[in-house]
Amino acid sequence: MCVPYVTSSLQEMKIIAGILAILAATARHGLTVDGHNDAMNRICGWYRQWQQESPAGPWWPQWITREQLACGQIRHPRPARASWCYGTPGISRALQQAAAVLADTALQRTAEQALAGCLTDPAQMKQVTSAGLCHGVAGIYQTAWRAAPDALTPAIREQLPRLAGLLRSRSAEIAVPGLLDGAAGLALAQRTAATPSRTPLSGWDACLLIN
Repeated sequence: MCVPYVTSSLQEMKIIAGILAILAATARHGLTVDGHNDAMNRICGWYRQWQQESPAGPWWPQWITREQLACGQIRHPRPARASWCYGTPGISRALQQAAAVLADTALQRTAEQALAGCLTDPAQMKQVTSAGLCHGVAGIYQTAWRAAPDALTPAIREQLPRLAGLLRSRSAEIAVPGLLDGAAGLALAQRTAATPSRTPLSGWDACLLIN
C-alpha cells in the first residue's frame, strides 16, 4: 500500500542529474574528494531504480513525488517531452559522463540508447514546442552534439544532421533576448550546428553541464 503524505514534495530528477554531471566533470579533471566515486555510483543507482522502458528505449520521469518514493512506483505512463532541462537528453548526458568516469560500459550504453531513442521517438519530439536551449530544439541539439563524440555507437551522431535542420527551421521563433529561453542561446546552438567540427572556443555550454 502506498504511504500517504500531506505536504507535496517533488524530487526533480534533473537537479540530481546536474549534481552527477558536476561530479563527473571534476573527476575528469582530476579533482575529487573522499567518497567522490561512491557518490556518483549512488546517484547512478538512483537512476537505475527509477528507469522506465518504452518501445523507443529507456527514460526517466521528470519528477518523483514523496508519495511515489514511498510506493516505489511512478504514475507517468510515458516520457515527457525531450529537453535539456528535465527530459531524457539532459539526464542521459549526465549518466553518460558519469559512466565514462566510472568505466561502467553497461550504464553508458543505457544512457546512449535512451538519448538516441528519444531523438527518434515522434511521441517525445512532437512535444517540443520551443526553439530555445532550456526545453527546446537548441538545447536538444547542443546536448546531442556534445554526447555524440563520447558515444560507443554512431546512433546519436547520425541524428545530428536532422536535428540541425530542425534547428534551422525553428530559427525565427525566438525574438526575446536571453540565454536559456532567448535568442542568444538559440544563436549559439545554431553556430554549433553550422560548424559541427569545431568546439566552441568560449566553452559557453559548460553552464549547461554537458561538456
